[in-house]
Amino acid sequence: MAEVKLEQMDNMQFDVLKEIGNIGAGNATTALSQMLAVKIDMKVPKVDLLEFKDMGDLMGGAENIVVGILLTLQGDIEGMMMFLLEKSSAQNIVRMLMGGMCSSDEEGSFSEMELSALQEIGNIIAGAYLSSLSTLTNLTITSSIPHMAIDMAGAILSVPAIEFGKISDRALLIETEFGEQETEVNGYFILIPTLDSYSQILTSLGL
Repeated sequence: MAEVKLEQMDNMQFDVLKEIGNIGAGNATTALSQMLAVKIDMKVPKVDLLEFKDMGDLMGGAENIVVGILLTLQGDIEGMMMFLLEKSSAQNIVRMLMGGMCSSDEEGSFSEMELSALQEIGNIIAGAYLSSLSTLTNLTITSSIPHMAIDMAGAILSVPAIEFGKISDRALLIETEFGEQETEVNGYFILIPTLDSYSQILTSLGL
């Protein structure tokens, strides 16, 4: 099995993980497009291997409010996956889904119906991402029921940092942008497999 050290990952291993990130984000965007019944153009995702402490800066700072969907992974791949949306992006998605209506404003909170819609959107996006990862690698991946939280980016990111910090201080972050200017959505996938699972993924792809 390929041994993986995240701090010393070679270019080929990283390129493969980037490609997996691109395909997963593409599948998730397609699933969202079908759910909203609108065509969504996605920019090429940015993929990077970052330390947890640097991720909040990408999302507008550690104190920026984000919506986070968290799943734990079991099966051939173990670990955690998160999907994060900046609050304005979450409002844009809810507007698209609810035909232009969104009761929350920049300061306000989401209604029960909007929270339910966000949870469903998160389920579909995360499910599509994991499904493409499973198909690509031919590995079995099962996930927990997604848990949703709305909090500061730093607080949400502290969960995987504490849970997986003893394995590594880095994780694969895929930043994806889609939609038009008025309805632009910035989403962040964070894939945090255990090191053994990284090895499984790379081995399954012949590395």
